[in-house]
Amino acid sequence: MTDTQATIDNPESLLAASVDEFQAVLLEGVSRTFALTIPQLPKGLYEAVANAYLLCRIVDTVEDEVSLDAAQKEHFCSRFIEVVRTGKGAADFAKDLSPLLSEQTIPAEHVLIQVTERVIDITHSFAPEQIEALLGCVETMAKGMPVYQNMDLHAGLATLKDMDEYCYYVAGCVGEMLAKLFCHYSPEINAHREQLLELSTSFGQGLQMTNILKDIWDDAQRGVCWLPQDIFTETGFDLKNLNNATSTAEFRLGLEHLISIAQGHLKNALTYTQLIPSHEVGMRNFCLWALGMAVLTLNEIKANLDFNDSNQVKITRKSVKATILTTRIIGRSNWLLSALFNAKSKHLVCKDWTYQAKQ
Repeated sequence: MTDTQATIDNPESLLAASVDEFQAVLLEGVSRTFALTIPQLPKGLYEAVANAYLLCRIVDTVEDEVSLDAAQKEHFCSRFIEVVRTGKGAADFAKDLSPLLSEQTIPAEHVLIQVTERVIDITHSFAPEQIEALLGCVETMAKGMPVYQNMDLHAGLATLKDMDEYCYYVAGCVGEMLAKLFCHYSPEINAHREQLLELSTSFGQGLQMTNILKDIWDDAQRGVCWLPQDIFTETGFDLKNLNNATSTAEFRLGLEHLISIAQGHLKNALTYTQLIPSHEVGMRNFCLWALGMAVLTLNEIKANLDFNDSNQVKITRKSVKATILTTRIIGRSNWLLSALFNAKSKHLVCKDWTYQAKQ
């Protein structure tokens, strides 16, 4: 922390802070997980990824705001795309959006919207290739997410393909952006650009599917379900009947199928990470910590298929610390990483039903 001692509840001190402190304080306020992982990245990459996450969080704030109707959300998403594209209009965007945010939006996100102009100023301080990567992600997310605002989601999505598309809009495009930023940062990494970009969407989907499975019951309380009906049709369960008392063998089997799919995507995520040179310890840690926590979460879900609250499958701080320590010890060895992943995740694959994530 610098002499300004910036805090999330003091926007004036926040605006006076250095770029690194400004973004670090905002990250801590809106996501402790990313506040932990993003600083692992090397200088020259950290700043862009931190900024990218803040841009994505602004889109998320618009999408999650209960006081906005679908038309308003689409309007503000379209405006924000142009703000990111041009670097102009951020102050007016914030001025128009801020008064509409409800108390259900967390205080840190209120502040994030208020300081949008500085976030955008930082965006446009980056190299053109970095700005293009950030804009592409924001545009995909801001155009894709509003599609779901008018959908009746209480009975889930129709098909696994629909779930894949949703995961791409909210996470796969972030994976693509990260791959582009990694390639821009390192010519050595750029040599694997095509493979990284292909695997990056699977990485994002694996993480997002894990979140969807963990948050089934939190989402259900809001009348929303992101599970694909076709998977549960195979097992004989209708998602229209889903409630927090659901604990049928057919539903549990459907969850096991989705856990298998998520495991396949996380296996691709490991391959993605192993393409990053072993000497890029910070970049590997950034990927491995997210990957490790996702595998642990899937393990909790698999062991508690009848859970009805996300807290019942939440991994402990001790597990998080163990993940961090383990990756620091073996993170340079592709062989050890593969062995650990196989040991921790092989039982996540359904024995009577298999799905192969896109390679």
